[in-house]
Parts: sequence; C-alpha cells; structure tokens
Amino acid sequence: MSSESFRADLHCHSSCSDGTDSPLELLHLAKKKGLQGISVTDHDTLAAYTEEFFVEAKKLGLEVLVGVEFSADHRGHSVHILGYGMDPKAESMQKLQEHHKRRREKRNQAIVDKLEKKGFLIEDLPTEGVVGRPHIAQKMVEKGFVKNIREAFHQYLGDGKSCYVVLDMVSVPDTIEAIHQVGGKAFVAHPHLQISANFVKEVLKFPFDGLECYYGNFFPHHEKRWLQLAESKKLLISGGSDYHGSIKPNIELGSSWVDKATFDRIKSS
Repeated sequence: MSSESFRADLHCHSSCSDGTDSPLELLHLAKKKGLQGISVTDHDTLAAYTEEFFVEAKKLGLEVLVGVEFSADHRGHSVHILGYGMDPKAESMQKLQEHHKRRREKRNQAIVDKLEKKGFLIEDLPTEGVVGRPHIAQKMVEKGFVKNIREAFHQYLGDGKSCYVVLDMVSVPDTIEAIHQVGGKAFVAHPHLQISANFVKEVLKFPFDGLECYYGNFFPHHEKRWLQLAESKKLLISGGSDYHGSIKPNIELGSSWVDKATFDRIKSS
C-alpha cells in the first residue's frame, strides 16, 4: 500500500463516552470505510484501549494512535484538548480520568435533580463509561419527556437552559501537563468551535504540540485558516471526523482524515 492511499481518522468517539458504536465496532467500521489508521478519542477516558481492541486492530490491519479528548477550562470557557500517544495505563492518566468521572457524576446528579423538580424522573442512567448530558437526553427521549435529543438540549440541557449545570473544569495547563508527563502530545480540538480566532491564539500560548486543522464539518477555507496558523507557530497538525455514531448521523467516520506523513509525525515525533 502506498503512503498516498493511507487515511487515518484521528477524532472519533465510542460507547465508552458519548458515541453509539463500541470500540470494536469502530474498528470494523474503519476497515469498511477503507481507513488504514484510527484514534478513538473518547471524552475524558481511555477505556476503549483494551488488549482486545489492539488485537482486533492488528487482525484488521489498522494502525492505532492512542487518543483521548479532555475537557479543560480557560477563563471560564471550555477548551477541548486532544491527547495523542500516551500510555492508557499510566498512573497520571488513571488519576485524571477518575477526576473527570467524579466531576461528571456530580454534575449529572445536579441535572437530574433539576429535571425532577420539573416532573421528569431520571433514575436509570448508565453506570459504565463516561456518562454526560447526551445520556440524560437519551433517557428523556426513551421516557417520552421530549421528542428527540435535540429538543432535550434546546429546552432543558443546553448551555444556559433551565436544567443546565456548569461543569467543574480542569485548567488547560494542568491538562497539558498530565498529557506531557506520560509522553503524549496535546492538540487544540476543533478550533472553529471556540469563541473566536483570537481566543484560539491566546490558548496556543500554552505549550500545545499541535492543532486540529482537518475536521468533519470544515470547509476548505476553514482548513486553510488553521493550517496557516499551525504552520506559523510550528505546530503539529491533526484531523478527524468527530464521529459519534447514530447520535450525530450527519457525520461519517472517515469524513475527515490525515495522511501517512501526518500520522507518523504525531506518533513518532
């Protein structure tokens, strides 16, 4: 296989966080889509990376780049940080994942309490994986409280809505440090979703290694903007679809990707 035919999706989510496909299902979908590489970047957890996952990836001929998407805070604004190349079993990673799990559990309970005051009883949320607002929204749909997940967020769970609860966040520098401690590389995820380009430039004053420049919903002129910024700051480049499965049916696995050279630079540099 030539390097020109190599495609790797470095941003997708499994059922270990808020995706609908299991990690193994993601591997088989990646193979079906003609991908040669993948990074499962679940929110705040590396639980996808089991021994079975690596064995199956090898059987399918897929190269794996261990990844995660951590939520962090800068000046009261959420910044999503993609970490690549770390050891899933490293103690510092285990501690950070546990911290994120506890803060989400605390927030989930506060949301459930608010919903109950409105007459919406939610009492059987999942106990495995990273559970968050999408899971609460799904339960609201299942119980007939709302028609769909979009309505749940628009009416109750979205930022600033009546049942929204602010998530206690870890700082950007602390998150980067945790990733670097285990030899990983930290990237700013989907910069176009930040409040402004100037905010992205401000955040990049921290010791990030790279910037996500290719993204599932980017137009070419969006990609060019971030590619130029990454180049000017001598940053590594990443890219992926941000696939979540049926919860976001308009985004397909492999709809954005990186080539072999880009993949190898992240993995080996």
